Amino acid sequence: MSKKYKKLLVYLAIIAFPAFLIFASPSQFNPIKASVNDLTVGPWKFFSWPLQEARKLFHYHATYARYVSLQREIGALHSRLIGQEEVLRENNRLKKLLNFKNDLVFSSVAANVIGRDPTNWNSAIILDRGESQGIRVGMPVVNESGVVGKIAEVSGKNSKVIMVNDPSFSVAALVQRSREGCLISGSLKGMCRLRYLPENADVEVGDPVITSQMSSAFPEGLLIGKVIGLEENPGSSSVEWLLEPAVDLSQLEQVLVIQK
Repeated sequence: MSKKYKKLLVYLAIIAFPAFLIFASPSQFNPIKASVNDLTVGPWKFFSWPLQEARKLFHYHATYARYVSLQREIGALHSRLIGQEEVLRENNRLKKLLNFKNDLVFSSVAANVIGRDPTNWNSAIILDRGESQGIRVGMPVVNESGVVGKIAEVSGKNSKVIMVNDPSFSVAALVQRSREGCLISGSLKGMCRLRYLPENADVEVGDPVITSQMSSAFPEGLLIGKVIGLEENPGSSSVEWLLEPAVDLSQLEQVLVIQK
């Protein structure tokens, strides 16, 4: 084939290709596009991977610094959220205690629990009120749930409370439903007991127990707890029922000291 014909074919191809692009339908390009993509994807990935890794290394310090900054912000926001939740809980506790204080017909002093007696951790607490605020030995201590205990020791600015589950605590009480009289006391096992009840006493599991008017320290009608079971006492004419205190003694934070 002469050079003249070769040039003519090249010219025709140059003219025919644009015409093909103009008049051909889009679907006719799909196989061509697919083939081009298959040919170019592999080399593109091969050459772009080092560039991407280099970019990651180049921006590593800035990215890490931003990560550390965001972690600090998250920690600060988390701490703030916990603090706000604690404030809300404290407000709710104080609101309940204030409502209970307003309902009492006796004068009372609010006090914060600031510690526990290390020699009697589960049965004694320390308050931030003392003789300066009119606190005296023997005064009842309560909160919105019921009886907590009574004042055992007092100093100028602090006082010690023995709680209802302490062996040295006792209070005259009534089974609210049946009006059976008894004595509530703590024990060495950290439980409360209803004592001096006859065998045929009308007591049932779940009965609320309240303070009696026979009590020399506590006002009448304060909730002490509820009956949870019977403890047999062989050789005795009386039976002892077990009592669950109405107050969660492990989570005390604020209390009221009733002043007579």
